[in-house]
Amino acid sequence: MRVAPKPVQSFRDDFTYSNSDEAIERFPFPFVEDEYRYSVNIESHTPKGGTDSIYEHFIDIDEHYLSEMAERAIVLEENPRRCLSMGHMALAGWDFLERMMVSLSTDYPQYFSLRRDKDQWHWENTLLDIQQDFVFGDESTLPMSPLDYMGRQVQGDFALLDQRDNDLFMDAGMITCPADWSLAFDAGMSFSEWHGPVPMAHSAGIFDRALKYLTAIPIGSPARRLNWTLTVNARMDTSPEKYPDWGHERTTVTAENVAQKVYLRVELQIMDRMPRSNALLFVIRTYLISLEDIATNPEWAKRMHRAMKTLPQPLIDYKGLTRYHHLVVDYLAQFDR
Repeated sequence: MRVAPKPVQSFRDDFTYSNSDEAIERFPFPFVEDEYRYSVNIESHTPKGGTDSIYEHFIDIDEHYLSEMAERAIVLEENPRRCLSMGHMALAGWDFLERMMVSLSTDYPQYFSLRRDKDQWHWENTLLDIQQDFVFGDESTLPMSPLDYMGRQVQGDFALLDQRDNDLFMDAGMITCPADWSLAFDAGMSFSEWHGPVPMAHSAGIFDRALKYLTAIPIGSPARRLNWTLTVNARMDTSPEKYPDWGHERTTVTAENVAQKVYLRVELQIMDRMPRSNALLFVIRTYLISLEDIATNPEWAKRMHRAMKTLPQPLIDYKGLTRYHHLVVDYLAQFDR
């Protein structure tokens, strides 16, 4: 049975974040082979894995909901520009609001409800004690823009990609828990431009194939993939804007604390075509798990050791693991004998 959202834990300062046994069991472990290789690895976003799988519903709401919403509020208070939308993306914002409200109220009726009478809508979020009457399409009837309003109520980050000239452009989004990238910097960039720093994948033609696939996604056929990196401490906001807060933490990892301080950070990325605007919604749903928690599953620990041991140096550097990668490999080696 799905675990209900638990009281707020922190992703900063004292780092009280923790995973229950159930959260560990349902964690999206990303390594399917002993050697990690870049691949498009996109599949249809359809239910898989039974009840309480992270793939059970379009958007996964789990025990960390209240914690992530509290963290999002802090980030947006510090920097409101973590939510941006260019003028031509207004309709995409309403697409996003509708997609989220319909999905959440359908999949989690114990927490969310939506009533619609033509353009007169009523939304209720019992987890955050929100009730809102508004006119769909009329921003003046909401306390903020549709993207900003609904983005504060859903786990994950969100980019709305405008499609034109057979390319995708990052023209709107709410990004408060990025893995070392910035919406403010990438806003307006094309697909190839914001993926420019990624090593090895360009020469293999991976991004060309991915772009061709993504621009062909039709309405009603969302797709998904997993992406991963490592991070130090259970910190959601590892943005360039906050680098002074977290960059030095990479130097604090030791052989004695690596199991507790290093986290596998996995993104469930969902791509969904919006019906009115034709924008592509790009959901980045982030999960964190410590090496100590991974070690409770010896098969995961063994597989991760092999993937980390064979990771090419350009990927080690790109993912920011250079200072402590060897400590991760050494710790996991005990599970691969």
